[in-house]
Amino acid sequence: MRAVPAYRKALLAAFGGLAACAPLQGGGGGEFSPDYKGVETILLDEDLVSFRVAMSGARSREDVVAYARCAAAQYALIRGYGFARHVRTNVAIEGGVWRADAVYTISPTLPRGMRTIDAEETVRDCAAKGIPTV
Repeated sequence: MRAVPAYRKALLAAFGGLAACAPLQGGGGGEFSPDYKGVETILLDEDLVSFRVAMSGARSREDVVAYARCAAAQYALIRGYGFARHVRTNVAIEGGVWRADAVYTISPTLPRGMRTIDAEETVRDCAAKGIPTV
């Protein structure tokens, strides 16, 4: 058995973590027929909200992330706000059910940052794509 040089071990350690960035698989190809299982909304602070969503039939993590984004946009409108800013989203799949725990700030004016959404525009887009909101 050959010894692995130290620089290779360092590269493997550094790039091994990138596997966590790869998209989760589980929805498979074929016809897209999502089953949206609901949204749990948790107010973390006055303008900080967690959205826990679940669905089956997703093609990739992007489908469940979109579901959470649609919930956040509709919630912002319900609260009388026009904008939201994405903070983070954790995604997991178990037994064919995709789950996302997404955190957003909501605000009446366009927040600073690059990951902002216009709530009205996003809700319209969600409706056009058939993605339910809150």
